[in-house]
Amino acid sequence: MTINVLVAGSTGATGSQIVAEIKKMGRNPVALVRESSDTSGLPDGVETRVADLTDLKDDVCENADVVVFAAGSGGGTSAEMTDKVDRDGAMRLTDIAAKSGVKRFVMLSSVGADNENPEGDLAHYLQAKHEADEHLKASGLTYSILRHVALTNDGRSDVIKLGSEVDKTAKASRADVAYVLADAAVNGSHDGKAQDMQSA
Repeated sequence: MTINVLVAGSTGATGSQIVAEIKKMGRNPVALVRESSDTSGLPDGVETRVADLTDLKDDVCENADVVVFAAGSGGGTSAEMTDKVDRDGAMRLTDIAAKSGVKRFVMLSSVGADNENPEGDLAHYLQAKHEADEHLKASGLTYSILRHVALTNDGRSDVIKLGSEVDKTAKASRADVAYVLADAAVNGSHDGKAQDMQSA
């Protein structure tokens, strides 16, 4: 049976690697893209589905068995856009997934998003991620939440640390993040967990 994995944020630097990993694992990734998205970084032949995270339709999760949220408004966007994509878009996609019979929802979060009252330069972003994560936990869906530390563009590493072992000042390669998220989506390896992650 074909397992369809819908990936939001599929054309991003991490998202495109998630799509490739899911394909490598023998499942069918469905890349959620905007009409204006550059899809050239996606693997050949990957199915795409056009949607806008700020205005999702009720049928966006049709035929999806698993959903991965790896989208982000980007570091240079306004607080309003952060709320629209990172919080509201994630929460709306969670709600649609729950109503559509999706079996698992995998969330790409960020280190510090477990804090109810974040401080510092990223406080608004982390608050948005926190609210999206908590909404997913309360949704009734089988979930996995991955909170990575600072990202690099390095390749896969030999060791990946998860949970309480993680040094929050360490680094995580996008390739490792993509692998862990794909594994969570395809194999359910991290079901019911919200955990920090680093490359080692």
